[in-house]
Amino acid sequence: MRFLARRLLHALFLLAGVSILCFAFTSLAPGTYFDELKLNPQVSRETIAALQSQYGLDKVFPVRYLDWIKAALGGNWGYSLAYNSPIRPLLLVRAWNTLLLTATATLLAWMIAIPLGIWMALRAGGWRDRLCTGATSVLLAVPELVVALLFLELAVRTNVLPAGGMASLNPEHAGLLPGLRDLAWHLVIPVVALTLATLPILLRHVRSSMREVLGAPFIQAARGHGVGPFRLLFRYVLPAGANPLISLFGLSLGGLLSASLLVEVVVGWPGLGPFLLDAAMSRDLYVVIDVVMASTLFMVMGNLVADVLLLAVDPRIRAD
Repeated sequence: MRFLARRLLHALFLLAGVSILCFAFTSLAPGTYFDELKLNPQVSRETIAALQSQYGLDKVFPVRYLDWIKAALGGNWGYSLAYNSPIRPLLLVRAWNTLLLTATATLLAWMIAIPLGIWMALRAGGWRDRLCTGATSVLLAVPELVVALLFLELAVRTNVLPAGGMASLNPEHAGLLPGLRDLAWHLVIPVVALTLATLPILLRHVRSSMREVLGAPFIQAARGHGVGPFRLLFRYVLPAGANPLISLFGLSLGGLLSASLLVEVVVGWPGLGPFLLDAAMSRDLYVVIDVVMASTLFMVMGNLVADVLLLAVDPRIRAD
């Protein structure tokens, strides 16, 4: 419990630091949402000043920050000037869409990386291992943006996959099962782009971790005592090499989240990425802050999950 309490305290400090920096940077950025109104001769300066005062944009940075903290703790995440709506319902829908995309890509990437990385480690130095290592090097050099654009081009030319969006307007997709099938088809391009973006790093770490454990003295001793390969792998190798992979799991969530924001903009996925871009372009201050905080919260939650898994599988952490 002390270990988890320390991790939770670190996460709270991280969220507080990110919120302060986000408010500071948005305060230093030139312009406000009402700058376009100033160009309209039919809108008086008194009207613009009244609007800025109504939404608290005329206050100094510390006062605005404290007001936002008090409102956020009470469940009020601010008001979107561009959407003329409270931010909370807008953000929750888009955060769920981003979480669905990121979780699916993370699950798929690890389902491929673990068995393939173990297979590469068992054949280290062979031509199959060198071929897979070369393929991962090529994928590392290709940005996820290029991968998403290539799949979009393929979707447009072949009409096999839907090119963008999250759902079709076709009435044939009404209903639970047709709707889920349509959602799965729309997930293909962004999920594959994100999976290919993170898979090379995961593969290399899994291969390196398994190779290190396979060469350890206790594994050689187990082989000498006649332990079979299947039991050796699942009883000794995987538990011994799980620690760095679990730590990598939390980091991979953060990397996938940052990549998903860009992929969402490219493929038109209605997540946090397009929401953040539109808010930044229109200078919708509190939407930008809330999206950044939601993304940070996702990364913190991923690291907390990794810490809990480490606590469960590593007896050294429990002993400390």
